[in-house]
Amino acid sequence: MDQRGFSRWLKAVIVGVGICGGIIYFYVIPTWGKDLVSMYPEFGNRYFPWLVILWITGIPCYAVLVLGWRIARQIGLDNSFSEINARDLKYVAWMAILDATFFFAANVVMLLMNMSHPAVMIGSLLVIFAGIAVAVVAATGSHLIQKAAKLKEENDLTI
Repeated sequence: MDQRGFSRWLKAVIVGVGICGGIIYFYVIPTWGKDLVSMYPEFGNRYFPWLVILWITGIPCYAVLVLGWRIARQIGLDNSFSEINARDLKYVAWMAILDATFFFAANVVMLLMNMSHPAVMIGSLLVIFAGIAVAVVAATGSHLIQKAAKLKEENDLTI
């Protein structure tokens, strides 16, 4: 597969993930929350705070999709190993750290306000771990792409 074909596949995956994320954030989560509240009315005061927290966690996810689109565009231009891609991957790492940190802090605050359960906090550690794993992979990729870009630049200057 050539660079343009690979870029098109990446963009298609990014669009698919964006659509699936929209369905999850704006249909599945609110529907599950309403069902939970209808089954357990005592949780009614927790619905909107948790919904807002979950929607806020979606913002960095969509920012990462925008950065992924930019990276896919650079790949399509046959500029895979560039400072631009290294910088964008570093931003992806920071977004993942920001999202994981916010989600952890929000869980702690909700637990302290007695609007959560310790089991929810323990379960959310898996999501936080996944965010940290994405950050580590993105930071490593950024470092490697930056090194490859420097090597490419040195080789372009060699006669």
